[in-house]
Amino acid sequence: MILPTRDAILDCLGQFPPSVAVHWSAEGREERDGVEYTRIRYDLAPAPPLAQSRGQGTGERVTAWLLRPADEGRAASDGPLPGVLAIHPHAGQYHLGKSETAGVTGNPDWHYGLELARRGYTVLCPDLLGFEDRRPPAEQRAAHSGALEDRSYELWLGKVLAVQGSSLQARYISDLSRALDVLADQPGVDADRLGCIGHSGGGQETLWLAWYDERVKVAVSAGGVSLLSVIIANSINHMMAMWVPRLLTVCDLDGVVAGIAPRACLLTHGESDPIFPLEGVRHIASAAEAAYQDRGAPDCFALRIFPVGHLFPPDMREVAYQWLDRWLKASAD
Repeated sequence: MILPTRDAILDCLGQFPPSVAVHWSAEGREERDGVEYTRIRYDLAPAPPLAQSRGQGTGERVTAWLLRPADEGRAASDGPLPGVLAIHPHAGQYHLGKSETAGVTGNPDWHYGLELARRGYTVLCPDLLGFEDRRPPAEQRAAHSGALEDRSYELWLGKVLAVQGSSLQARYISDLSRALDVLADQPGVDADRLGCIGHSGGGQETLWLAWYDERVKVAVSAGGVSLLSVIIANSINHMMAMWVPRLLTVCDLDGVVAGIAPRACLLTHGESDPIFPLEGVRHIASAAEAAYQDRGAPDCFALRIFPVGHLFPPDMREVAYQWLDRWLKASAD
């Protein structure tokens, strides 16, 4: 396939918010079962559309969980650790975000941030806009439930950003790139060995971030992509960020995944996944394999299909973690 130009895809995504200087602070640490948890607070600008529409400032400061192996579990000679950004699923559970991937609450199959910290990574778990701490305050949700409660708020964000010349996908990419700034700035993190992982909606955002930000050396998307054309043909109604205006006039998502080459990328997928059809996944993999071959890096892309649905069970997570180990830990040798 002929890959679309970066500018063509960026034009579909729309305007990105301005970047901000890296500024973060730690707000308390605690150890749980050999993992050090730090609540990180960092600058992210501009403010969400709701605050902008009410003239409530121009900046936003958000929180995330930073996880790393406890000091007693590491030798002083180990050196800097690779860093991983762990992006939470969507699942329509807007009260959950960073806390689920960090293993604080929620489904254990989505505690991949915690599991990677136990495996020897420094992991940052942020909230996507509209989830957990990045929802409107409770009193605003109650007063405007038709627009500001959970899925309605997600749709409202997409509409407001669209009329402002942007898109929710552009905002997610920008926010995650800022999170990557914070992760790379952490003491004891090797900024040249950064990866990203996510399941479902988090897998979708992993691929977009890896396409956009070349600091992502390794991307793992678990059940997070299929062709948009196939999704539309099957009348599957996905998260708002998937619907990038005019994207199909430029390329399908095979163009995005192929554009990650030659950096390492793994797709894991359940054979009977009902919301990301396998037909589209295989097409994306075929296009990616050709792109990686053209870039002289055929071993840096892989698709692993498992006989499950839209899940991320232990055996699939182990494959994902081995992939991260292969490309992030081996590079330190």
